[in-house]
Amino acid sequence: MEKDNKDIKDTKQIPPKKEKGLFKKKDKKKDVMIEDDIQTPFRTILNVFISNKVAMTAFFIFLGIFLLVLIGPLFNPIDLSYVETTQANIAPGFDILPLPDGLKNIKTLSVGSTFSAAVDDNGKIFVWGKTNISKKVDIRKIPKEVKKEGKNIVKLACGTDHVIALTEDGKVLGWGNNRLKQAKAPAELMGTKIVDIAASDQVSYAIDEDGDSYAWGNMGVNDYKEGHEYQGNIAKIAPNPNTACAITKDGKVVHLGAQESGLSKIPEIDEKVVDLASSYNTFVAVGESGKIYMWGNPTTTGEWEVPENIDGNVKNIYGQRYSYLAKLKDDTIQEWGSNSLGQLDVPADLRDKKVDEIYTGFYQTHIKDQSGKMHSYGHKGYLLGTDDLGRDIWNRILNGGRKSMTIGAIAVIISTIIGVIVGGISGFVGGWVDNVLQRVAEMIGSLPFLPFAMILSALVGQTMTADQKIFMIMIILGLLSWTGLQRLVRAQVLSIREQEYVVAARSLGIKEKNIIFKHILPNTISIIIVNATLSFASSMLTEASLSFLGFGVPAPYPTWGNMLNGANNSIIIQRYWWRWVFPSIILGVCVICINLIGDGLRDAIDPKSAER
Repeated sequence: MEKDNKDIKDTKQIPPKKEKGLFKKKDKKKDVMIEDDIQTPFRTILNVFISNKVAMTAFFIFLGIFLLVLIGPLFNPIDLSYVETTQANIAPGFDILPLPDGLKNIKTLSVGSTFSAAVDDNGKIFVWGKTNISKKVDIRKIPKEVKKEGKNIVKLACGTDHVIALTEDGKVLGWGNNRLKQAKAPAELMGTKIVDIAASDQVSYAIDEDGDSYAWGNMGVNDYKEGHEYQGNIAKIAPNPNTACAITKDGKVVHLGAQESGLSKIPEIDEKVVDLASSYNTFVAVGESGKIYMWGNPTTTGEWEVPENIDGNVKNIYGQRYSYLAKLKDDTIQEWGSNSLGQLDVPADLRDKKVDEIYTGFYQTHIKDQSGKMHSYGHKGYLLGTDDLGRDIWNRILNGGRKSMTIGAIAVIISTIIGVIVGGISGFVGGWVDNVLQRVAEMIGSLPFLPFAMILSALVGQTMTADQKIFMIMIILGLLSWTGLQRLVRAQVLSIREQEYVVAARSLGIKEKNIIFKHILPNTISIIIVNATLSFASSMLTEASLSFLGFGVPAPYPTWGNMLNGANNSIIIQRYWWRWVFPSIILGVCVICINLIGDGLRDAIDPKSAER
């Protein structure tokens, strides 16, 4: 007996010592049967999907787009009320701001909406930025008669899409867009010596040596009064798109318009005015004491909030579209107003530095410091261009993508819930219930989807707010797109309910609800997931189609679909390609990626499908 026990001890396998730390040996490959036991169905599907390079590439591309439209609007929110016609149809690129090579010794410089013009000491004229007004008009194309006068030009003034120049002998020249006669000096200036010029959006101004002022261009939107009572007494004029104010020879500020408005309500100024500037809808005057006076109808809060520390310390004032720049008595600068396009982003090396010359415009600023170094800051351009209202395409793609994906996701959720419930009940219950549900599904499925959705959107959405209409579109898409899924679920349920394990469960007396949720529904998950993935892409395309046709999400809310609708014009398609190319690309890439992901999931869940 003892010998037997000894034999047992001798034959007993002693487990190997486990090595600790970094030198611990990894277990060898496990037995195939053990590996199969560990491998769950979910893990199998996941491994097959991951091994599909096409599907994984599509997944990561879609994930990138999804995260971009999800997070991007948080850092780049959209202002639905934003409209800036001076920035309309700007091509992609960041070439607005940088000074051109070769421009060294600046004689005069002026800044327009998306371009600048300058003349150097040698009389060479430079134009840079976004200068293509149309196929025929490019501000870079300077007329020969203007080039000949280059050495004599003493001042430039830029508007939205035109430039006027003043020569030493008092002539006014112009070029650029002349559709409203803003670039061509009127006949009454012939033989008159002009001493100063100015320009607003589509209007040009001049002052002659006698102190008379002139205006020409788009006078239909400007209330400048031709025969105002201050003729013969004008020293400087400061225009904006709506009207103009001026400094008289005796240092008073006067309004040159015909209508009374906030722009004409000049405050009491008990001192001589030495400078005057304007923004889009305000004016600022500077008195001899350095005190500033502001009036008008400010469109931004920041524009009205003048820094307290500069009052009484201002030497000169310069206006921009919605902001101002002040040159203080110590020759440093101070800015305030709207910073929508970076027009207030003063470079660190310019802050608190003494400056010499200042050139401001709509959204760009060029400053020469007292060492002769030029500093440029402000609006650089747009990554993907702008639309006809001056809205940033990139910003609208980001914010529109979130809305497009939300509409697609909600519509899929609604259609999936209805499709699973109807298909499950129809397949499991059968009989007259199945017949009724299938006839209802056939009626809805026989409707022409897109026309019917357009009709519902038009009828139901007439009295709705924009937010309500967006919600309504989600509901319509969801209610009209469940019929395909219910047929698939019904067919799957009909097959599963006859399986042995379901029959066995019934014979054991298991409740039907438990059979449905524990046996039947889990076996339909695969087709539900695949169908939902593909339907997501389909819903996005349908929303895009509705919006493209004008029956979807209303403006100014952006979606990829209504962005394409905004470009539904032959002129836009030919001339402003960026307005439809970029929304089309992002929508197309997103839909293709979703479809590839759906195909990958289908192949992973049902490997035989790839063979069929």
